[in-house]
Amino acid sequence: MADSSNPVYEKVERCAAAVREKLSEAAAPVGMPQIALVLGSGLGPMAEQMDVACAVPYTDIDGFPVSTAPGHAGRYLFGTLAGAPLVMMQGRVHYYEGYPMSDVVLPVRVLARLGVRTLVLTNAAGGLNPEFTPGDLMLICDQITSFVPSPLIGPNIDEYGVRFPDQTQVYDRTLQDVLLAASVASDTPLRQGVYMQLTGPHFESPAEIRAYRSLGADAVGMSTAVEAVAARHMGLRVAGVSCITNLGAGMPGQAHLDAAEVDEMGQRVSAQFGTLLAEAISRMNAAGAPEAGSAADAAADAMATTASASSTPATTSAGGVSASPAPPSAGTPAAPATPQKG
Repeated sequence: MADSSNPVYEKVERCAAAVREKLSEAAAPVGMPQIALVLGSGLGPMAEQMDVACAVPYTDIDGFPVSTAPGHAGRYLFGTLAGAPLVMMQGRVHYYEGYPMSDVVLPVRVLARLGVRTLVLTNAAGGLNPEFTPGDLMLICDQITSFVPSPLIGPNIDEYGVRFPDQTQVYDRTLQDVLLAASVASDTPLRQGVYMQLTGPHFESPAEIRAYRSLGADAVGMSTAVEAVAARHMGLRVAGVSCITNLGAGMPGQAHLDAAEVDEMGQRVSAQFGTLLAEAISRMNAAGAPEAGSAADAAADAMATTASASSTPATTSAGGVSASPAPPSAGTPAAPATPQKG
């Protein structure tokens, strides 16, 4: 039975109903895609690659958290990308903007209630791995959320998921294989590593960077991980890619940090990032966006087959792409691969 006494549940359901109403009012029929893409800081220009059928600004949804961070337009876009049905979040809200964590993850929960089953998260992040350079893209294989409040604190919403959800595989390995295959097909080098979310809005000190690296983080940012937790709680399959916009404070070649640098690097690699994501989303769509869990096994196998059919295993060397290796253990950089041009 739905817990109508839970204000978090009521807000998610109310916002989802408002989005459905907006879609029903669109000039042409708009179906609900099963795949969603969240754009991070500086990556908003990727929306230009999408064939948009309907745009729903967050400001048009009563009670919905509104993006205040630079580079976050703040709207849902419904349409297609490279022919694949997709809903795109052009901008997100962050904990540092003053929103409660339940509001930070509300847009993702709304997507799940609208029928999304596969969520692709992107972000701008600082690189902690000394082998990374600004402009690199990193496949997120695992995450550290110990320094931010869990979005699941408070009464559990049983309609959404279990009280104590497993975090063994937050980032779906089949989707990781799809992204790795897409990186080869699109000639887009793709690192691999562990992402850590912090609260922000201040950047980290050199001492903090050294501490986080010792804990196994390869990249650090101010978003994404809590969205992944909320999405997995609701049974979604999750993939994530970080754009390394800068190196951590105190690392060689990083004299200082500012937000303009983050936004500029995000925009600089936006086209390449978009090419990778368009290829990956096309492959995910072709294989289907299955339900999470055992019921998805057949579709997951089909998706893995799609990925492996168009990639060839690569010998690894630092900085390149490997076709489909096992995800690295915490704090271990991706096994290096034969560098790919572009």
